Amino acid sequence: MHIYTFGEALYDITFRNGQPVSAWPGGAMLNTSVSLGRLKMPVSLITEFGQDPVGELIEDFLQKNGISTKHVARFSGHNTTIALAFLNDKNEASYSFYKDYPEKRLRGIMPVFSGYDFFLFGSFFALDPGIRPILYNLLKKAKEQNTFVYYDPNFRKSHLDQLPLLKKNILENISMATLMRGSDEDFLNIFGAGDADEAYRAVSDRIQYLIYTASDRAVYLRTPDISLEIPVPPVKTASTVGAGDTFNAGIAYELFNRKITPFSLADLNENEWKEIIGTAIRMAGEVCKSYENYISIDM
Repeated sequence: MHIYTFGEALYDITFRNGQPVSAWPGGAMLNTSVSLGRLKMPVSLITEFGQDPVGELIEDFLQKNGISTKHVARFSGHNTTIALAFLNDKNEASYSFYKDYPEKRLRGIMPVFSGYDFFLFGSFFALDPGIRPILYNLLKKAKEQNTFVYYDPNFRKSHLDQLPLLKKNILENISMATLMRGSDEDFLNIFGAGDADEAYRAVSDRIQYLIYTASDRAVYLRTPDISLEIPVPPVKTASTVGAGDTFNAGIAYELFNRKITPFSLADLNENEWKEIIGTAIRMAGEVCKSYENYISIDM
């Protein structure tokens, strides 16, 4: 049993009032991986970054946090991605990205999946035309082996102008997933859906299990048999960067420890789902209390 995450690796520099307040390795699935690694989960990150000083910082950080780098592709002649995150008065971030990828992408070792593995993927990295054939091949292999596939589109408003070109890949990703977690912003941006029920109607012909997160208000679960609304307790935030990614880690942590497969997901009852989602909410809340993008080492 193993957890594989697929996403970009970059270096996050966070600003408040025009001044840098933190700098950490980031990227949605990297953040998820670090939280899982700190929970002692067997996790590997499938990604790419440069053979430059920033790449060395990221490699060292991943290894220190218990994440296998066997499936990391290191490229030369180009720089590791830098992301600048600017916090508003609600400690929510807007981003600027500085990317310098080579023409040939993800030239690393790909995993061999089994029926008890988990594969988590998402964000723009899962839509990038430069790596789309590689991801699609991985998704096909995961489905063939009955691997549990978890998708978080994490689709930012800055990509809205590209939606007509990207929506086909988003729908394809949804169709190949076992469970989808999307935010209210994701569903508004992609489908124009304004609430959890509209969101579920938009995707239910492609996927049966949806977790819809509405920021600091509530989390909603929609399945063929269960409809839940779970309130989110108030948290005094320092930064919301990494909160959604750590929420994903909490869901994966619970499902993996319960040995849930695509076939047994339907057996979970309402109380079990409340426990699973409750863990994810608590973990996301802890991340909001610091400038790190992941749970603390001591959690």
